[in-house]
Amino acid sequence: MNAPSRALLVVCLTVLAAAAAPAAAPPHELSMDQAVKNVEQQYHARVVKAEAQHSDGRTTYVLKLLNDAGKVWTVRVDAASGAVQ
Repeated sequence: MNAPSRALLVVCLTVLAAAAAPAAAPPHELSMDQAVKNVEQQYHARVVKAEAQHSDGRTTYVLKLLNDAGKVWTVRVDAASGAVQ
């Protein structure tokens, strides 16, 4: 194969590879399992109840925690950012 043919082949393969590449993926969201693990580590407590709430295209995890002292409280985790409230 001569040099011009080889160059044309490389260009064609590059264009085909770019066309076949998947579109940009949506922003990564935290799974409920990931949110539970993060909160348990952050608060040194056990999640005893977990619920996903969906509103306006956003997902929030509502997690109820229990620590060794018997304290129970609830936190909310934004699935898109991972922010805990």
